[in-house]
Amino acid sequence: MHERIIQFEASNPTEMFGVNHANVKLLRKFFQDLKIVARGSEIKAYGPEEQLDEFEHKLALLVEYYNHYGKLQESDIEHLLKPEVHVLEKGKGVADLITYGVNGDPIKARTANQRLLIDLVDKNDMVFAIGPAGTGKTYTAVALAVRALKNKEVKRIILTRPAVEAGENLGFLPGDLKDKLDPYLQPLYDGLRDMIPPHKLESYIEKNIIQIAPLAFMRGRTLDHAFVILDEAQNTTLAQLKMFLTRMGASAKFIITGDLTQIDLPKNQPSGLLRTKKLLEKVKGIGFVELDQSDVIRHKLVKKIIEKFKKSESVISKDE
Repeated sequence: MHERIIQFEASNPTEMFGVNHANVKLLRKFFQDLKIVARGSEIKAYGPEEQLDEFEHKLALLVEYYNHYGKLQESDIEHLLKPEVHVLEKGKGVADLITYGVNGDPIKARTANQRLLIDLVDKNDMVFAIGPAGTGKTYTAVALAVRALKNKEVKRIILTRPAVEAGENLGFLPGDLKDKLDPYLQPLYDGLRDMIPPHKLESYIEKNIIQIAPLAFMRGRTLDHAFVILDEAQNTTLAQLKMFLTRMGASAKFIITGDLTQIDLPKNQPSGLLRTKKLLEKVKGIGFVELDQSDVIRHKLVKKIIEKFKKSESVISKDE
């Protein structure tokens, strides 16, 4: 049995090892043939020399990631420990910093697929981001829209979402159009409030620089010089999605987000998102990124909940 000792001098051991050594437990899960012990600012590993070489290489990747991004989350570790990941992809044009929040805090991509989303938006005018709850697809989309507005790449931001309870029925809600849509658009507002000071955000909305538009009211418009986000696209029909996508005008960016596991349409009404993905996924100029459980950045229980529901749905489909 061989031994390998790795010292952490430049990195914060607490950040590297995780609270209650949670990150070390992940390492043990991936390297089951090794005995791994973490104490103070060092890790000792015992086992076959070939496994120790791989372990040391992966640990160097984790340290490099932490030194580059300032954080090391469970999803990042799981990605970097995959056998096919050999180097840290930070030099391929992928922008980590998106913009700055209202308190000057940097808003960055936090997972590999979020960084892929940014890269795809930089390279394509239309991008679909599909994945489960908590993967940051909407928040990242809003941050990219705010960045484009700040950089004067677009003249306006347009946010739209299907208001689905029993179809797109807004008439029973009190207030004007904005009041009716606000409850459905809170995730988009939450992102905007993190990135734009309140008085400025209010001014942008009053001047229509930031527009809140229900999907049903998009028909007939040409959206040019705009960054447009369609959120919750799994709750659109094929006809609605076609109508929306064909609104694209000159110098426009479109991001379409959706979660195919949370379709709220009536049972006899299929979602247009899956069909649209199959139709357009090979069209040049349109990008697709599929986020998964490894991208969940909410409470750690969210990832476990998604995994349990996914397994349950798999069992039900087999029974049927």
